[in-house]
Amino acid sequence: MAERLKARGLLGEMAAEFAGTLILILFGVGVVAQVAAAGIGDHDSIAWAWGLGVTLGVYVAARISGAHLNPAVTVALAVFKGFSWRKVLPYSLAQTAGAFVAALLVRWNYAEVLAKADPGHTIKTQGVFSTLPGNGALPVGTWGAFRDQVIGTAILLFLILAVSDVRNSPPAANLAPFVVGLVVVAIGMAWGTNAGYAINPARDFGPRLASFLTGYGTAWRDQYGQLYFWVPIVAPVIGGLIGAGLYQAVVARFLPPGAEPEAGRVPSPADYETA
Repeated sequence: MAERLKARGLLGEMAAEFAGTLILILFGVGVVAQVAAAGIGDHDSIAWAWGLGVTLGVYVAARISGAHLNPAVTVALAVFKGFSWRKVLPYSLAQTAGAFVAALLVRWNYAEVLAKADPGHTIKTQGVFSTLPGNGALPVGTWGAFRDQVIGTAILLFLILAVSDVRNSPPAANLAPFVVGLVVVAIGMAWGTNAGYAINPARDFGPRLASFLTGYGTAWRDQYGQLYFWVPIVAPVIGGLIGAGLYQAVVARFLPPGAEPEAGRVPSPADYETA
């Protein structure tokens, strides 16, 4: 009975990660499709929509799964915060599946305008779904993009841990998801040039697979013809570990002791009152 309850609990957590990541990608990939295919909006609208997508996705999933929405977050929490390793793969698969389904919906909805803007479904609009070095236009290579993704994801995880640490000064009144969304907006505005700030393996791989299956034959490669899909998978995981490790080393170990919620969970109001 206990094992069945655990399995049902994990299923619910996976469903929450799927739903939260789906919401994130509906707004994130949707806004890029609107800008790239229809010319409505600009870089700032992209950054804001991605940040709002994160905020809304976190609100959807937070109480059930902790709303990781990102395998780099899940792995970092497993390494540094005691999150269960047996949940890492299921969470990552659910996140990627949510991103994949959301990208298919965006691809379907914007099919006409994407075909008008780029009839051959080439590198011109490939960036709607997946990231490219230098956003497909600037002189950035594979390793420049790799470096960028390590740094960007390190910033993300450092700040996620700071915002969610009840021993620190976390946002009250359930505003943590909003602040995390602002973190993503800031990263997009400051770190979006070299690699499109994927900072999330599921965010990139799920939509990349969706685009490949719906006509983008070059989806796995960059504008130079090099295999690139692995960069937004590997680099964010490394960056997330670096960022989380730095937070633990330079901030968390100096904070006063206090009870922390279960690893990977969103603190309840009671946690803030007793921290």
